[in-house]
Amino acid sequence: MKIHLQTPEDIRPQIWKELGRASLDRHHEWRTPVLASIDADGLPDARTVVLRQVDVGAGLLTFYTDSRSPKVAQLQAQGAAMLVFWSARLSWQLRVRVTCSVITSGPEVEALWQGVKQSAAAGDYLSPLAPGAVLPHGSRSAGADAAHAPTSTHSFAVLRAQVLQMDWLELSRQGHRRAQLSANTWEWLTP
Repeated sequence: MKIHLQTPEDIRPQIWKELGRASLDRHHEWRTPVLASIDADGLPDARTVVLRQVDVGAGLLTFYTDSRSPKVAQLQAQGAAMLVFWSARLSWQLRVRVTCSVITSGPEVEALWQGVKQSAAAGDYLSPLAPGAVLPHGSRSAGADAAHAPTSTHSFAVLRAQVLQMDWLELSRQGHRRAQLSANTWEWLTP
């Protein structure tokens, strides 16, 4: 179902509505955007992440990650990042400029961990090996080797993305449309 919106007053709330839906619906195409950050060499580094929570009022998007993940160190060194969402159903691309912060401990992390530790994803945060670590020779997965039994401490962390600016693009046979918006501004752009 395509949504044809006419004005900024229509488009802005619909973008946030779709983001909110994506955080709740695992089949929504915006559930798994690409997050691009800058690595230690100043080069772009991109990966798919899972949108977990949306706070419209605060302009915040929340993701979960392993505190040992390379993206954590990257975002702690340089919080500026870009998220890219695509929906074939809507024919919308959304590029979101954000500033990220990573929360690795404290009451919020522990409260969210209580829910995650009951899920199949818990093992990802209990692995003794960090994401991207080289596996011992002959292993195809961290779970394939008894030496990689889960630890009792988790590496669960919360990644918070403060939305600074959005670039919305709608592809349509009637003509493409593009707009750039921040919390208080709106500009139509050439698609």
